[in-house]
Amino acid sequence: MREGWKTILDFEPNMCVVASYDNCEDAIASGDLNKSDVILLDIELPGIHGTEGVKLIHDQNPNVLVLMVTVHDDNDMIFKALRNGAIGYLLKKVSPTELIEAIEIAVEGGSPMSPNIARKVINSFQNKKEAKIEVSDIESTILNELAKGKSYKAISETVFLSLDGVRYHIRNIYKKLEARNSSEAVAKGISYNLINSRASDS
Repeated sequence: MREGWKTILDFEPNMCVVASYDNCEDAIASGDLNKSDVILLDIELPGIHGTEGVKLIHDQNPNVLVLMVTVHDDNDMIFKALRNGAIGYLLKKVSPTELIEAIEIAVEGGSPMSPNIARKVINSFQNKKEAKIEVSDIESTILNELAKGKSYKAISETVFLSLDGVRYHIRNIYKKLEARNSSEAVAKGISYNLINSRASDS
């Protein structure tokens, strides 16, 4: 599957596969992480587990975007990967087109997740409701657009703000929701009834 995806992604005019490895240790030792914008990372790997590999990868290159692509949909693995820095979580049944779109969304500032993974994240936060959180109208709109998987650029066009303006409001959203990334912000937003169901199902 790894070799098949490498071939598919290399055919994309705006993508280039730097390298592929079957374990985290070799990838980290290679130095290729510093040449990469996006890492596609499995969980069940020989040696270092993928959920731990996320943290090690970020220690070497804090700016790299890590997308988990795995067969595992276990809650503990999902949340450990997200807590350790993954910005998206896809199941391996994802189609080549969906994989390419997910990479593009991640690069543009989004946090792509397979629908059933997003539902698990949402359900987890719905079971941990706390005090009511209030957001402004523009923050609510932006949060709902994030729930649709839209990139920062696409959101800026929807709300008629500059990218910097969108980033400013998203930082405020993160602060209010105590979220570390957009996937966590969306999950918490739904748990606080800040996102409508149509947005979250998109």
